[in-house]
Amino acid sequence: MPRFSVIVPVYKVQAYLHECLESVLSQSWTDLELIAVDDRSPDACGEIIDEFAVRDPRVRAVHLPRNGGLGRARNAGMAVAAGDYLLFLDSDDTLAPGALRAIAGRLKDTGEPDVLVYDHELTFWDGRAERNKFAAQLAEQGPVPFRLEDRPGLLRVLMVAWNKACRREFVQRTGLTFPPGFYEDTPWTYPLLMAADSIATLDRVCVRYRQRRRGNILSTTGRGHFDVFEQYDRVFAFVEQRPELARWRPVLFRRMIDHFSTIFTKGDRLPRGTHAEFLHTARAHYRRHRAPGSPVPLRSRLRHTLVHLGLHRTYRALQAAMTLRRRTLKTGVKLARSLRAALLQAHYRVQLRLPLRADRAVFGAYWGRGHSCNPGALETAFRALAPQVRTAWIARPEHRQAIPPGPMHVAPGTAAYWTALARSKYLVNNVNFDRRLVKRRGQVFVQTQHGTPLKHMGLDLVEHPAAARDTDFDELLRGVDKWDYVLSANRHTTLTWERVYPGGYETLEYGYPRNDVLQRATVADVARLRESLGIPRDTVAILYAPTHRDYRRTQRPLLDLEHVLRRLGPRFVILARAHYWQSPLLTRPVPGVIDVSGHPCVESLCLASDALVTDYSSIMFDYANLDRPIVVHTADWDAYEAARGTYFDVRAFPPGAVARSEDELIDIFTTGHWRGSRSAQLRAAFRERFCPYDDGCAAERVVRHVVLGERGRPPVVPLADRRPVPSAAAHPASAVPQPSGALPVTDGS
Repeated sequence: MPRFSVIVPVYKVQAYLHECLESVLSQSWTDLELIAVDDRSPDACGEIIDEFAVRDPRVRAVHLPRNGGLGRARNAGMAVAAGDYLLFLDSDDTLAPGALRAIAGRLKDTGEPDVLVYDHELTFWDGRAERNKFAAQLAEQGPVPFRLEDRPGLLRVLMVAWNKACRREFVQRTGLTFPPGFYEDTPWTYPLLMAADSIATLDRVCVRYRQRRRGNILSTTGRGHFDVFEQYDRVFAFVEQRPELARWRPVLFRRMIDHFSTIFTKGDRLPRGTHAEFLHTARAHYRRHRAPGSPVPLRSRLRHTLVHLGLHRTYRALQAAMTLRRRTLKTGVKLARSLRAALLQAHYRVQLRLPLRADRAVFGAYWGRGHSCNPGALETAFRALAPQVRTAWIARPEHRQAIPPGPMHVAPGTAAYWTALARSKYLVNNVNFDRRLVKRRGQVFVQTQHGTPLKHMGLDLVEHPAAARDTDFDELLRGVDKWDYVLSANRHTTLTWERVYPGGYETLEYGYPRNDVLQRATVADVARLRESLGIPRDTVAILYAPTHRDYRRTQRPLLDLEHVLRRLGPRFVILARAHYWQSPLLTRPVPGVIDVSGHPCVESLCLASDALVTDYSSIMFDYANLDRPIVVHTADWDAYEAARGTYFDVRAFPPGAVARSEDELIDIFTTGHWRGSRSAQLRAAFRERFCPYDDGCAAERVVRHVVLGERGRPPVVPLADRRPVPSAAAHPASAVPQPSGALPVTDGS
């Protein structure tokens, strides 16, 4: 008897069916049967199902003699199912990788509940993915299993069959089946949850719910939408037969009326001329099933009243009035924004006529983010070495908390912002300021950049349209013409910047100020940072920091961090850091993985970690200054190099061990090669080429040159004389043994 019976009803989805079935059969959990039910589909779906059945004995093909609809197809699948748990999957959707293993694990951990509810994400034709907006209801905190009355908020999660695993014995005992017609999930899901003695949740995306441009049955126009009335009659009949469920009548009534009004207001569902009939039928059901007791939100009371009274024309008139109101407000907002922008530009023009303030400096980083990177280190150095200069930091309101005491906060697009750009002598940023910036005579623009380039930048992107996207290269060069100084950490960077950003600026090959802290931190600093991040003692902390992929519209991580940690064992933890253009790498909590995507200081993360895993991110050049192990994951090198272009093959000149797959990465850590002698040799050569000036004094050198007027290259501490703080795992008192069964850590290559 298999653990899972995955039932897939199939009708007119030949373009998506292969992907759907493969998503089930390729699961790492293999104890399953896949029941594909051909609902007399007129296309090639039946043949595709038979091909899969021949190829894989876990596939069972069921061919219905006539088309009966989604509900009857699911019932046919349940009739032959043998698994402990039933799962439903629509034939144009897919299971996420690892979904069945996660479901199996959660079922075991929660005592084999009657129903397990898991999460989904909406996937769109353009590659976008959006997680279910009610995902918070699936939190795994609190006692489990539970009954619906313990967590009634679960009813807010999408009422469908395919986001649940149902114990087959419970379904049979309860006598649940799917009815014919539209909205067949309604009389299945409500009774299922109300009757279940034990429910659990899984806070993980298990289903990818495809949003088709056309073909979704509920988005079609027709009288099938009138089926919703009979479906709710079935729900209330189920409750009527079970007096112990009477408490749910008020909640069901409110949700029924909300459902009716949603269908009524959707312009593409009801055929022309049927709206009055629909509303009159809704009024009859309102009176038939009315059950006061469930509070109706204020925003829904008007709709409930209109359904109660069946006022079709009034409902339509109010809809039109509300639409007009929204459009009027939208137009008013646009006019107000235009007027405000014009006033701010007039203010800026006035400020440009006033004298420069030689004692003012304005800083920014990453398009309005918090105090960070090279500008952040320089701002601190300005206050220490040139206290006569008052500093301001440009940050969007949501990043204000990341600004330390000292600099004044300036929000982008405000009068203070334009005043600072017009009157400050020193302008410092790691990207460009607003393109409308007018560079005044006497102003000094320090372009710090934000890393040593591995990937192509600037004018080199002309030949890489996938990466350049809509870059205006003429505008880019106009921005370059405003720069007075550009910072560089090594000769490679200097030669690259001067070629891809040609201009009249002076390059300061002084090192990157953001790396100063990596040379100045102490053992106590590392311990404090690890404690603040919640890194357990006597563990190896791996900082995983992948870069952005220009060739991918959706930025899914190439590593399954949960799988990696499961293989490495409990002595490892992962600090997961997404690129600043991306959303966090985790969609749910994973034991042993600490999401640090929102941490304001990546340098602190570097100090707290014991090793770095990255791909093509410039963080590898900064991290090398710590002289700690680096592993480069290059699973998609060919695609990345083709789309973005790189200045050298990091596989041929790496800062440490190179993993070409997830399995190789795991092997590098379990065998100890991540910190073996060969990795150390590679890192030493990498540091010699790319870290000659990052000795902890880069910010001081820049301030002395730019602000204090001191000329000549200041002395630099040689690499051999630098003593960066060791990692916690490198300290003898906290040496970390390898997971049981793995080879011991050696100095061999």
